[in-house]
Amino acid sequence: MKSHARVVVIGGGVVGCSVLYHLTKFGWTDVVLLERSELTSGSTWHAAGGMHTINGDPNVAKLQKYTVELYKEIEEYSGQDIGLHMTSGLMLAATNERFDWMKSLLAKGKYSGGEATLISAQEAHEMMPLLDPKQFVGAVFDPHEGHLDPYGTTHAYAKSAKKNGAEIYLHTKVEDLVQLEDGTWRVITNKGEIRAEHVVNAAGLWAREVGRMVGLELPVLAMEHMYLITEDMPEVIEFNKTTGKELMHCVDFDGEIYIRQERNGMLMGTYEKDCRPWSPIETPWTFGHELLAEDLERITGELEVGFRHFPAFNNAGIKKIINGPFTFSPDGNPLVGPVRGMTNFWSACAVMAGFSQGGGVGLALAQWIINGDPGFDVFAMDVCRYGDYATLAYTNAKVRENYSRRFSIRYPNEELPAGRPLLTTPIYDRLKAAGAVFGASYGLETALWFAPEGVEDAFSWRRSTDFEAVGREAKAVRDSVGLMETSGFAKYMVSGEGAHDWLDRMLACNLPEVGRMALAPMLNEAGKLIGDFTVANLDDEDFLIIGSGIAEDYHMRWFESHLPEDGSVDIEALNLSLVGLSIAGPKSREVLAKLTHLDVSDEAMPFMSVREMDLGMAPALVGRVSYTGDLGYEIWMRPEYQRYLFDALMEAGAEFGISLFGLRALNALRLEKGFGSWSREYRPLYGPLEAGLSRFVALKKDVSFIGKQAALEEKLSGGALRLRTFVVDAKDADVLGDEPISFNGEVCGWVTSGGYAHASNVSVAMGYVPKALADEVDGWSLEILGDSVSATLQPMSLFDANGSRMRS
Repeated sequence: MKSHARVVVIGGGVVGCSVLYHLTKFGWTDVVLLERSELTSGSTWHAAGGMHTINGDPNVAKLQKYTVELYKEIEEYSGQDIGLHMTSGLMLAATNERFDWMKSLLAKGKYSGGEATLISAQEAHEMMPLLDPKQFVGAVFDPHEGHLDPYGTTHAYAKSAKKNGAEIYLHTKVEDLVQLEDGTWRVITNKGEIRAEHVVNAAGLWAREVGRMVGLELPVLAMEHMYLITEDMPEVIEFNKTTGKELMHCVDFDGEIYIRQERNGMLMGTYEKDCRPWSPIETPWTFGHELLAEDLERITGELEVGFRHFPAFNNAGIKKIINGPFTFSPDGNPLVGPVRGMTNFWSACAVMAGFSQGGGVGLALAQWIINGDPGFDVFAMDVCRYGDYATLAYTNAKVRENYSRRFSIRYPNEELPAGRPLLTTPIYDRLKAAGAVFGASYGLETALWFAPEGVEDAFSWRRSTDFEAVGREAKAVRDSVGLMETSGFAKYMVSGEGAHDWLDRMLACNLPEVGRMALAPMLNEAGKLIGDFTVANLDDEDFLIIGSGIAEDYHMRWFESHLPEDGSVDIEALNLSLVGLSIAGPKSREVLAKLTHLDVSDEAMPFMSVREMDLGMAPALVGRVSYTGDLGYEIWMRPEYQRYLFDALMEAGAEFGISLFGLRALNALRLEKGFGSWSREYRPLYGPLEAGLSRFVALKKDVSFIGKQAALEEKLSGGALRLRTFVVDAKDADVLGDEPISFNGEVCGWVTSGGYAHASNVSVAMGYVPKALADEVDGWSLEILGDSVSATLQPMSLFDANGSRMRS
């Protein structure tokens, strides 16, 4: 065994072998894979081997499409038969609600060249005669689905990597990982030690244990998963003989099952409600090519539905039952990327859909390791989307929920209950008593809207029971004053004698003067948006940065990896050690003035100013800024003062009819202003010019901030896209995001976010369109739940187009 390697990949499943192959494909050949047993010894060997390209996240769908298209390449290059069966597939809907969901899913793929089509239940039956068309209302046909041989596919990746120069050591168990002061790793195995620059945790069932070697508790859990294989079925043999084709892959969401042909019989699997975690505390190292005990009684309900939907199964004998463990993250997506706080320690685990996503994960991670960027927006799979709140018990609860709901509809206004409440603020009970309906964001309970007594969220694809209440909240802000909690925002304190100069390089804006705030885009080296913040200069050595709560670990990883080595800068994520309230609306200044003796007039405290002040008896930091686009103030305080300040603000605002408002009203208000949001309008797919943020990028400042050259090139070229706001002729449903935008009937763009702007009484969509069409007002249409609806480009913001309310 060699003593040094540039990269050591731990784990010989399909994901580890894909990472190894892609590293060599891009020229890094001094790479090694270590496997404790044989290749495919974890979850890979007993996988059903199904694959598809459709995914609810279009960025993940692109990686899945890449994975499927890669198979012929690695089969040819390696000479290894992978047992590829491109049968095409059906996604079946037994209810109208499911059919609506499929329409929206299909729409998401239109601008990325998806070839799936909506068909009737009868058409589905003609393609797949085993199904009973009376049980379904419709289906989606996808030509790019099928299955393969997991063993052959994994070995094809491995052989291709070895052909490129990689080395693979079997029966080599990693026993410890130690990072040295120079950042390199000692990879200690039962056969000796390898020194490596990079370590990739692709250990699958043992990813949690490998993480613990470096003090990391990854949010990953294995679940028992069962599928059965039938004896030969005459219906299958007859179809093959008559058509010369295999029966296609089917996913029956409402039956919670999937089926495909297996030789002359069929394979049927399920994601059952009565699910079981496997080894929830620690995975035994001795586990290998074993299967778990059969437990058909546990999936009887799902099988009964499956046999009703596919009657031919009633006459089929069961030849084999497979029950094996698969790993999941709390939301079912992989955990990929560099681990925050460590040098060159990479995650590539919890890839439950390994044969749909393994190639894309390998591609993204290899590019990330080599180039410092994955080459895609992979936030939905980024290991940094979880924080310290994702403990072992939290992960157990959320993974069980996700597994049991894998084929269930997740409505856009549905909040899932497992693992909640976990993080709460001091005013949680105050908000709850006022009727708050909470969602969980980054583990924190956050008020979405305030329900009148007797009204609850009714989950729907269309406007629901919250519509009128959210409208009242939004209009109360525009007419008088509203209060919302902002504790869910991410807060960072940057301090030290080098703080100013460091932030000047990290952020693309001109830094504000002391006592002022600025909007601050952050770019990567390619000039793409990786953050949008508000930065407040407290005294030139202390800066408060406010950003998106869900991206806290993501941004801290970036900040920490760029800190100067001389110790002149400190950065701290404040989490809930600093909590917040916001008041907004034309009466907000009057409310603030009642709690302080200081002058808060426009002259004394202009727009984007920040100052420390006592509000009543409580010390606070107050910034004159509001995401509502109205006159407003963000108020930050230590948590022990929040209840007091909440009560004081509500009392001071009583004479103005102050109203509580939540995130859904905030969304309606920011849409009126055309304000973008992180992970929707602002993400690493877009440059600042395309996103409408170029006025905040200080290309003329002397400092060579990260991404400056690329931003300058974007300005000179004009970029390819433009972010635009549309008023939509919607009926009873609004856009959610990722719907196609068409101009004169041709798909040319996509929706990033939207909703109903209650104060303006219109439906709004934001999205990206080609630069050449970005000034066209008419001729636009969008797709909502399968219907084409007309849209009008809105050149100016719907509310306060000149910013007078916000600035006066």
